[in-house]
Amino acid sequence: MKSWWCFFVMFVAISLSGLSVRRATAQENPYFVTYDHYLEEPGNLEVEYFSTYGTQRGGNNFHSYWTEFEYGATAWWTTELYLDAQTTFHDSTVFTGFKWENRVRPLKREHWINPVVYVEYENINGADKTLKEVVGHDVESNYLETNGGARKGIEREMELKLLLSSTAKGWNFSENIITEKNLSNGPWEFGYALGVSRPLTLRAAPKRCSLCRQNFISGLEMYGGLGDRHSFGLKDTSHYLAPAVAWNLPSGWTLRLSSGFGLNHNSHKLLLRWGVSREIEGFGDTVRRMLRGKP
Repeated sequence: MKSWWCFFVMFVAISLSGLSVRRATAQENPYFVTYDHYLEEPGNLEVEYFSTYGTQRGGNNFHSYWTEFEYGATAWWTTELYLDAQTTFHDSTVFTGFKWENRVRPLKREHWINPVVYVEYENINGADKTLKEVVGHDVESNYLETNGGARKGIEREMELKLLLSSTAKGWNFSENIITEKNLSNGPWEFGYALGVSRPLTLRAAPKRCSLCRQNFISGLEMYGGLGDRHSFGLKDTSHYLAPAVAWNLPSGWTLRLSSGFGLNHNSHKLLLRWGVSREIEGFGDTVRRMLRGKP
C-alpha cells in the first residue's frame, strides 16, 4: 500500500473513533512552522494531516505529507508523534520516518511573554522533504538527489526550541529559536521562525455558525536558517515568507492554507502548504474506560 493511503487510513480511523465523544472548539492558529504557547488540553487528542507542495529548480517538484497525533498528557505537557512521507514527481513515493515531539510549559498562568520548551527526536532518512523547520545551511539544492539515493542515509537528530509567545487584543506574536544536532556527527545548527496572527473579528456571533468571521484566523510566518556552530549567520541559508489562514469549524475540524515564498536564491520559489485537523475531546478518558471494560 502506498504511504499516502496508509496516512489516509490512519487519519480516518482515528477521526471516526471520536464520534462518540464531544468535540472541542478551540481556536487553532494558522501556522505551519511557528509554534505559539498554547498546548493541547489534558486528555484531548488532535489528529492532523498536512501537505507541502514544493517547486524544485534543477530537479523534480515534490509533494510531502505527514500525519500528527497530538495528545495533551497534562496541563503543562503535550506529546506528539509524526509519520512522514513524500512523493517526488517522475521519481517515487517513500516513507521517510518518524518524529517524537514534546512541549513543556513551565509557567501556569498567562504572562506578557509565555515560554515553552520544545524537545524532539527525529529518526528520518535523507529523502525527507517535510520542511517543518529550516535550520543551518538547508537550501533548495539539498533536495535534488533521487529518492533511491537519499533514502539510504539515516538521520537521527535531536531538535530543541525555545518557544516565546504573547497574546494582546486578539493578536498573537510568536518567536521560535531553533537548534538541531545530528546525534552521530555534525555541528549544532540554528534557525528561527516568527509568526503573527489574529481572528478576522473578536466579536462572537450570537448563533453557532461555520462561516462567521471569528472562525477565520489570518497570519503571516517568516522562517529560515542561521547557519551552524562553525559558520553562524545568514550566509548560504534559505528564508521564507508565508501568509496563512485557518478556518476553525464548530465541529472541531480546522482547515489551514499557506503559500510560502522563497526570499533568496537558496530557497524554493514556492512552498504551498495545506492541512486538516480534528480535535477529539475526552479521548484519554474514553480509552481508559474501554481498557477497564466500562461503557
